[in-house]
Amino acid sequence: MDQPRHVPVLLDRVLELFAPALSGKPAVVVDTTLGMGGHSDALLSAHPELTLIGLDRDPQAIEMAGKRLARHGDRVHLVNVTYDHIDEAVEELGYSRVDGVLMDLGVSSLQLDEEERGFAYSKDAPLDMRMSKGTGMTAADVLNTYGHGDLARILSTYGEERFAGKIASAVLREREKEPFTNSGRLVELLYAVVPAASRRTGGHPAKRTFQALRIEVNGELESLRLALPAALGVLRVGGRIVVESYQSLEDRMVKQAIAELAKSKTPPGLPVELPGHGPEVKLLTRGAELANEKEIEDNPRAAPVRLRAAERIGEPR
Repeated sequence: MDQPRHVPVLLDRVLELFAPALSGKPAVVVDTTLGMGGHSDALLSAHPELTLIGLDRDPQAIEMAGKRLARHGDRVHLVNVTYDHIDEAVEELGYSRVDGVLMDLGVSSLQLDEEERGFAYSKDAPLDMRMSKGTGMTAADVLNTYGHGDLARILSTYGEERFAGKIASAVLREREKEPFTNSGRLVELLYAVVPAASRRTGGHPAKRTFQALRIEVNGELESLRLALPAALGVLRVGGRIVVESYQSLEDRMVKQAIAELAKSKTPPGLPVELPGHGPEVKLLTRGAELANEKEIEDNPRAAPVRLRAAERIGEPR
């Protein structure tokens, strides 16, 4: 097989965090965002008794990762599904609880590197952005059919774009002349609309709009909203969850979901913890951990990562 094109983000730290839950025993981990299989391959290599359940919504990722992980034999089970179906996938494979859950969020290296899928604004390509090719609306559909209000809303909410209204107005004006089909024309529009002063401090003018379109096309935040409680729910006591986020909206959702389970439910002022009211998880990271300069130098895609991890210490309620 060809050398993998991507480097797993924060791989050493991910292995370190999972080790206490997986070492020296039969264990089960769910990689909810299989991608090219880099994290999964390393986990399987580090733990000879480990069984891995790999999920991905992209059939191409399942196929390519399957080839990469074939050497691990029947310790690997791959499922073509979105990660908000983690509990169903685990149950269908005959497990009630698992020892680890990895969520490496956002767009995968496979999708970024396939120019014709339109995720990267650095190349002129069809405005597709679907993680599951051939199903659902494309980014071009969003640009060509959404009203001004809806378009401005997703740019502002999902892209945290300050100039969402101006961009939406420009898109509606331009699509009257000709529908949007390729990313190059959208990038030109964004260069024209986003003020130069903002570009100097806020990075590439297309970054936030492309993020917003990708999230809308794939329903990413809704999937994550459903997936987080499901992922935390399938962990056995002593099991660990590790989540890598790449933008603030994702990280905020992860932080809130984990923090809620880390709280005691015993009413304040009582001298002892009421049975069944203690925290369900303990935090393994202090805030969100970032990639260091060496990691970013070796793997530029690690630059925006925010890593959070927790261990289940009480049964789900």
